[in-house]
Amino acid sequence: MASVYLTFQFFRNIHSRPNWLCLLDIHKDTGNKKSFELIIGFSLSASMSSWIPSLNALRAFEATARHRSYKSAADELNVTPAAIKQLVAKLEDAIGEPLLRRSGRAMELTDVGIRGLDDLSSGFRQIAQAVDRMRSTRHEKRLVVSVDPSFAAAWLVPRLESFKMLHPTIEVLIDSSMQLANLADGSTHIGIRFGVENHGELVAHRLFDEELCALCSPMLAKGPPPIRKLEDLANAKLLRWDLSEFKWSTNTRNWNYWKTWLSAVGAEHVSPARGLKFNDYNLAVQAAVAGQGFVLGSKPVLGRLLETGLLIDPFSHSAKPGIGYDVVTTKDALERADVLCFIDWILDRSE
Repeated sequence: MASVYLTFQFFRNIHSRPNWLCLLDIHKDTGNKKSFELIIGFSLSASMSSWIPSLNALRAFEATARHRSYKSAADELNVTPAAIKQLVAKLEDAIGEPLLRRSGRAMELTDVGIRGLDDLSSGFRQIAQAVDRMRSTRHEKRLVVSVDPSFAAAWLVPRLESFKMLHPTIEVLIDSSMQLANLADGSTHIGIRFGVENHGELVAHRLFDEELCALCSPMLAKGPPPIRKLEDLANAKLLRWDLSEFKWSTNTRNWNYWKTWLSAVGAEHVSPARGLKFNDYNLAVQAAVAGQGFVLGSKPVLGRLLETGLLIDPFSHSAKPGIGYDVVTTKDALERADVLCFIDWILDRSE
């Protein structure tokens, strides 16, 4: 019994090597056939219960089973479909049972695959959560600012270098999205929101009130034909952009329609049907700079384009809809020094 115990300890110490090689080495060391047989029976039962296949193979199977597609799994894991197939095949060989099967063009899980999928998916989610928690210390030092893409490109990003010069140790992440970030969960610290009238329990500071104008390039205004009066817009191209993403603010959508603005400045008779439509406001602005039409622009946001003369307001007519841009945060976030620094800086820049 002592020799079996010592041999088992030796097997455990070299468990990372292939089973047949380990047993062969032990056989050569012991030179005892009876002892060799005991080792085989004991070591196989111990190793089979604790052996885990490659995590890469398990991950490949989990993604494939979840998507029911080798290609979708490959896209998710940034590898080729052939690599995914190979990993799944290796896992099936290791398990000793098929995990997936084809039914026509569709992919189905076998009973063995079904038994493992839920636990594997849960396990990989827990691994991801553990890694996120391990990284959280670094992320806690980063300031996350949520802002819509048009404001970020036209106003915030061109001014952001001055903040970095004042506060070089503060890392800022600009989260550019049309969706309103959830500041309450702490993953985003500051939001810049347009046209939201009720911020709930958030702490809000007004950056500036909106002022909308019909803007174009100097070349387009000069003509021919020259455009000097609001009535001239009847023959001009009015650039538009898709407002469907502003699901959270009816005011924002309404006031960025040409029809609403024309009515506000007394030009109801002008039809806004002519001109290109974009799904990105920045593209509409660039088209206006290139002389392709008029864009309904925010004077505060596009101020630098007006100052440099890339865009002009040939009519000196504007509409003030009573909405504006606000900087919002939570009471908890205000306890962070970097949040206070950023809010002070951006309010100074808006004056």
